Amino acid sequence: MSDNGFDWRTFLRRWQDEWVPSEDEAMELAEGETTLAELRLEAPPASEAEVADAERRLGTRLPPSYRQFLLAGNGWRLHEESIYRLGAAHEIGWFGDPFGMTPLYRQSLDERSAEQDVLLAGMWERALQLETDSDMSHALLDPGDTDEDGEWALYVYKGWSGEYPTRYPSFRAFMQRAYESFHADRAQLPDFVNDTTRARDRDVERAREEALSGRWEAARDLLADAQRYRRPGAWGMLRQLDTLSHGFGSRNGSFGTLVADPRCTDELVPVMALAHVRDGRSRGPAHRFTLAAETGDGIQAAADGILARVREGSYRYAPDGTFGRAVAEAREAAQWGDTDTAWRVIRAALPSWSPPAQGLLAPLGLLADPVLGPVVTRERGLELLSTPRAGRTGAMPEPVPDLDPPGLCWLAEPQRWNAPHGSYRCLWVEGVEPEALPGLVGEDEGAGLTVPPGRPAGWFPHDVRQRDDSAPWEDRAVVAVGRTGSGWVFGFDTAPLASGPGNFFASPAAAASPGGRAVVLWVRRGRDDTPAVFHLSVAERGEGLYAYTLRGTDIGRSGQVPTALDPDHVLRGVDDADRERRLLAAVQDEFGLSLPRHALAEGILPQLTTRSWNRAPRDGEAYAYVTVRVGSR
Repeated sequence: MSDNGFDWRTFLRRWQDEWVPSEDEAMELAEGETTLAELRLEAPPASEAEVADAERRLGTRLPPSYRQFLLAGNGWRLHEESIYRLGAAHEIGWFGDPFGMTPLYRQSLDERSAEQDVLLAGMWERALQLETDSDMSHALLDPGDTDEDGEWALYVYKGWSGEYPTRYPSFRAFMQRAYESFHADRAQLPDFVNDTTRARDRDVERAREEALSGRWEAARDLLADAQRYRRPGAWGMLRQLDTLSHGFGSRNGSFGTLVADPRCTDELVPVMALAHVRDGRSRGPAHRFTLAAETGDGIQAAADGILARVREGSYRYAPDGTFGRAVAEAREAAQWGDTDTAWRVIRAALPSWSPPAQGLLAPLGLLADPVLGPVVTRERGLELLSTPRAGRTGAMPEPVPDLDPPGLCWLAEPQRWNAPHGSYRCLWVEGVEPEALPGLVGEDEGAGLTVPPGRPAGWFPHDVRQRDDSAPWEDRAVVAVGRTGSGWVFGFDTAPLASGPGNFFASPAAAASPGGRAVVLWVRRGRDDTPAVFHLSVAERGEGLYAYTLRGTDIGRSGQVPTALDPDHVLRGVDDADRERRLLAAVQDEFGLSLPRHALAEGILPQLTTRSWNRAPRDGEAYAYVTVRVGSR
């Protein structure tokens, strides 16, 4: 912060003119413990001669902003929480590290220490002490920590806090922050109105218009400035921008007094409830849900109901009007995995969204919806913020690219969503709706699809596959169920308990195909001495057509495998690193198959526990298994 052109006299005069006693100071005045004269901030300016005398005594020229301050006001009463008064030119002097802080800070340095840490360790011996009255605290200018304008960094050290000193890049930055703190401390006083408060309030209103017009970064800067003065509405609006610009996975805090408006409940409280549920996983069940603002009983009751639905995964964001209809359409697409279409629907409807209350800037309730929340990634949140809304006009942002790659080849990439245990399997069924899958392959034919409540981002179905009454040979899959763009229904198991299809493997393809085709794929990556496995089986109208299982270089077939799928043809001239991708490409091209990477990665799809993918051992066949028990004596 350069001091060139800064008018210190005007700044200090404005501060003095705006000053009113705090609540504590007003009480002291009423009780006669102090006088207005004693509380006065300013002091007469120092002369050039007085400043020059101080510089000769100290043996250095003072930094620009502090020097200009002395020429405008030779000392200042801050009424700050720990620094009460800054001295005049003749009162300042070198600190000299009287408490031996230097060795304490230097002992933690090593060759990897940051430059700022090294500067701080040496600051204590060379700093200039400015305060003459404080609560065990010091305002220290460091001539060893300077910028290109010749400004010295200022450190405020609160000896009673046990914390590191707070650094300001210059004396002017320190005084500007102290002025803002003065305003923030008095913002709640009913009669505290002046030119500065009126200007910051105009900034808040201008920020609202900027945000709704898609210029959210300009709005954020205005709100951040207004928030330092604690102007009404600034915090709630700023938190909305921060929440959307950080995306679905962010931890969101309170929205200030905005939640006290019942018109804001459906947009803000669900986001707070989602943050509370996530936080509660680490803090335990005793962590209470509070709105961090005074609200009526009706709002708190509504908030508790929203929290319950968010926790159990049944919350649904359902705004009114044109935008609400688009949200419902988007959910229908996203709930079966088509998150890219869902976002396109939401994006097209964003201009029709209107805030139900003055302080709302965007449809934040989307983020708490268990199906639609993961659709709003950080990049899409930024796109949302950049889109004019509520009847405002402006330039539309460049659309964010789709998240899902086409086809199946992405499964061969070593990403976190792909086979965390080196194995994955999938079933595709043609000509049915997702709700029909439980009746075809579910362990309980009458059961429907289930959605685990409160799943965090990055969820995988690691649930126990076996029921208590299961035989040891049984291998039930817990599959995420959805629909591909070409109309196939799928069930994808990203963490099979079994390492691959074995001697008792019975493909579910035939059972899944009474009315059309079904395709089963099972891949296990090779590691150490274990060969890679790639299994494909295809059935139609209840009958198996063909299948093959490739183990390393050995292959077993049944039926007539089409040339386009036969590993001998597909893998001709292919190196080991590309085998999985080439086999997947052959399957996707033959059947037009795909999988939604984003929906699988975020765990937003309903799930189904299937019947066993192993058959029972026949007479004369043995099945070996190992049981591992973990416990303590």
